[in-house]
Amino acid sequence: MDTWLTIAFDSTQQAIYAEMLLEYAEVEIDTCPTPKEITAGCALSIQFPEQFLDKVKYVIMTEKVEVRGIFRKEGTGYIEII
Repeated sequence: MDTWLTIAFDSTQQAIYAEMLLEYAEVEIDTCPTPKEITAGCALSIQFPEQFLDKVKYVIMTEKVEVRGIFRKEGTGYIEII
């Protein structure tokens, strides 16, 4: 079973932009509400399998996507990994 990571954003515009870029990069993603345990300015988050982390980081950096952070679920909460 793959571990899924969550990208949180400060704006809906950046979330939609990231969604488009990651789909184009053929990253398996799921758009979902931001978990309440993650404080973010946007109610929309993107989840993806951890195996795509390097590709996701590359897309975010090269396309200058503004993210609040990338998080991994740990127990009942989330820890920021990036």
